[in-house]
This record gives sequence, C-alpha cells and structure tokens, in this order.
Amino acid sequence: MTDWHGKPYYSLDAFCKNVYHHKIYKIALNAHLTCPNRDGRLGLRGCIFCSAGGSGEFAVPVESADQWDVERQLQQGMTLFGQKNVGEEFIAYFQAYTNTYGPLSYLESIYRSALSHPKVRGISIATRPDCVEEPVIRLLTELKAQYPEKFIWVELGLQTIHESTATYLRRGYPLSVFEDAFARLSDAGIPVIVHLILGLPGENQEMILQSVKWVSDRKPFGVKLQLLHVLKNTDLATDYAEGKFKVLSQEAYLSLLAECIALLDPGIVIHRVTGDGRGTDLIAPDWSKNKKAVLNGLHHLLKEKNIRQGCRKEVNYDTGSPNAL
Repeated sequence: MTDWHGKPYYSLDAFCKNVYHHKIYKIALNAHLTCPNRDGRLGLRGCIFCSAGGSGEFAVPVESADQWDVERQLQQGMTLFGQKNVGEEFIAYFQAYTNTYGPLSYLESIYRSALSHPKVRGISIATRPDCVEEPVIRLLTELKAQYPEKFIWVELGLQTIHESTATYLRRGYPLSVFEDAFARLSDAGIPVIVHLILGLPGENQEMILQSVKWVSDRKPFGVKLQLLHVLKNTDLATDYAEGKFKVLSQEAYLSLLAECIALLDPGIVIHRVTGDGRGTDLIAPDWSKNKKAVLNGLHHLLKEKNIRQGCRKEVNYDTGSPNAL
C-alpha cells in the first residue's frame, strides 16, 4: 500500500518522500513566453481569470533581460529559501504563461538548462493542451532518454469539463483537444498533471464533481485542485465587482474539497488543494490568505467525516450530457 505519510490523501510531499526519500521544493520560473490567448492567435486578453503575470506571480522575480536565464533564476530561487532546511534537490517549475508555446530551439534550451542543473531533480511544465504539438512531445521524449535520472512532467490547464463554463472563461479550446493532448502525452510516457479550478462562476457542486470524476477516471499522474481567486486587473474582477457571482466561503470550499478528494482515484498524486494569490493582487476570497488555516481545516474535516482519497471513487456522475462534453 502506498505510504501517504499520515495524510488522508496522496500529496506531492508524500510522493517525493516515497520516491526520492526526502522533501523536494518547487522553484517557479518565468521563461518569458506568452500565450495564444494573449498574442492574438486566439485572443488578446487571456483567460478571464488570468493575471497580467500569466499565473506566474510566485515565479522568481526578474528585472532585466539577462535574468530570463533559467540557471540564474534557479540560483536566485534557491537563495529565497534562506536557511530553511529544504534538502538538496528542487523541482524547476516552468509556471508563467504557456511553457510549450515558443520556438522549439528555445524550449529545448530552457528545458536542458534546468535538467542539467545538479540540484534539479526534474522539471514541471505548465501549458495549454492546444499548445502540445508533436515536435514538443518528441523533444520531451528525447530529453527523457538523455536525462534518465530526472523526471519531466507536463501540467495541462483544463479547469472544467463543461463547455458553457469554458466559453465564459475564454479557454479557447474544446474538451476534445484536452483529450487528444492527454492521450498523446500518456502514449509518450510523459506524466500529466491536470489543473482544475473549484468555484467557477455558474458551476454548482454537481458540475464540479463531474469534472473531478471525469479526470479521475482517466487516472493522470497528478491533479491540482485550485480555489478560484479573483485577482486585480482581470476581467473576472470586473464581473465580481458587478455582483455577477460570489466566491466560496471557507466552509463551503472545504466541504467541496473533501468531496473531490473522496472521488479521486487513490493512485493520483494531489499536487495542490487550495492555491495562492499574491496578497497585493488578491481581491477575494480574503480567507484564502491564511493557507495554514485552510489546510488545518481540511484535515480536521476529512478526519471528522472519515474521508480518505478514493473512498467514493465508484460514485457515478453523469458526464455524458451535452453540457459536460
């Protein structure tokens, strides 16, 4: 049986301790890329929830062109941990914007730079499923063979399986595109982490659980469960100010999150259960700033309800409706 190290779900921390025998911290990077939802290919304003930083607010800060260098960012990121006992290895997390959307030669150079660093155990690449072209998959496959001691993960932003919500978000691709990218990455042996947002406008609990169940049935390597944040200077913030939707309360979010964890296959690594919003940019929900209280509240609720990851994974949600697919 997989060791979850005292938690009622399979966390990334537990996975790293099981496989690499110690905790591994992420260093978020900004590779100075863009997104088809920003450069005009699909749109100019990005997804409705996405900040100007391309969801990379916690990437290593860069102030000049020479700091786009991955090795420099990694070194700077390591110093940010200060005297904290973080072990000897890190995950290089290409976080900001769409990290497979650029010239192949440039992508190869940034991936290699991270993989070559002696303190980097592996890389995690955040991207969109409509930006996972075959040349990129071939490159990742080649790098896997050339760096067999390191891992390469790809994080796909799905957010929801419901097309009505995806249209509101300006996601820019149908569910079939995600399915295709997921299948091709899986066939190539590239572990996939699926990103879902909980609390999206217009979605009730049943719809959210449909998305979670749909993802769970496909058994990706990992899942990120992200609380919806309303950030300054986003179109989502405008809708929030106009009263078009409400954010979840802490109590409602924890209750929903517990149900999501109960549905997830126990073999899936949960990489995130809440999420962060930079304090200066976060409009709502304000309670999410206290991440420790959120995690403590979740663990208390899971214990109270006797919930462990996958305990209700056999529950059937109808994801065959037109709205779901």
